[in-house]
Amino acid sequence: MNGSVPVNDQSAPHVRIRNVDKNNLDFVLSNTSLSVANSLRRVMIAEVPTMAIDLVEFHENTTVLADEYLAHRLGLIPLVSHLVEKFKYTRDCVCAEYCKECSVEFTLHVKCTEPGTRVVYSSELISSNKEVTPVLESEDDRGIVLVKMRKGQELNIHCIAKKGVAKEHAKWSPCSAVAFEYDPHNNLRHSDYWFEKSIKDEWPLSKNALEEQESDPNAPFDFKAEPNTFYFNVETIGSLEPQDVVSTATRVIQEKFGDLQVALDTPQDQDANAAMDDGEPWV
Repeated sequence: MNGSVPVNDQSAPHVRIRNVDKNNLDFVLSNTSLSVANSLRRVMIAEVPTMAIDLVEFHENTTVLADEYLAHRLGLIPLVSHLVEKFKYTRDCVCAEYCKECSVEFTLHVKCTEPGTRVVYSSELISSNKEVTPVLESEDDRGIVLVKMRKGQELNIHCIAKKGVAKEHAKWSPCSAVAFEYDPHNNLRHSDYWFEKSIKDEWPLSKNALEEQESDPNAPFDFKAEPNTFYFNVETIGSLEPQDVVSTATRVIQEKFGDLQVALDTPQDQDANAAMDDGEPWV
């Protein structure tokens, strides 16, 4: 799939989508600065909210894995988060601990009663909200292996999934990777390659090199040149569509600038600022 986002303002950033599928979005961002492009990359990784298991209560665990080990595995299970915006952050909710406005409950009770190995999958987690479930690739997919049990072993747990961002913990990141490249021919000389015999043989160009022309090595070097075209490949874990990750990250950046603008436009109390300056020195 190829496409672009039309804009009337020629000075505005331009987006051209090269390919998109279920868990991958390949696009080109141009007519913008390196700082803006890198901000988008960082926000996609760390500040797009999703749902993830945050609390685990063990009623029974006689498997070979310790409670802490299983709790960690449960937290890393990707959960479908298309409706994450409808949930509140726990810190913003008025409930005492958790409720349906800020969390989703999961239960799992499995006991191995037959000889042999009983494999427990993430698809066996029972959710209190049918819209928030473990990510599965297909109807036949059983999900991620949680633990393997033998006859007589039992696992009975109660989990609470909450809304969060990867700045708090990586389990909330919607992306497995965000590839980011600019200046594939290194015309700006931002990269210093180590090689033994040949740069071209030991450092092959990426497919993005087809998008740009290599500069003449004998031409005068422009020290003021800056990159303005950036190549992204967003790979998600299934909790969100890749295009939703990009659009949400864009909105998060806009909200940050909005908060900054409000703070700058708000009249400051000069006496209060002076009192703060007279306080104890910063360490």
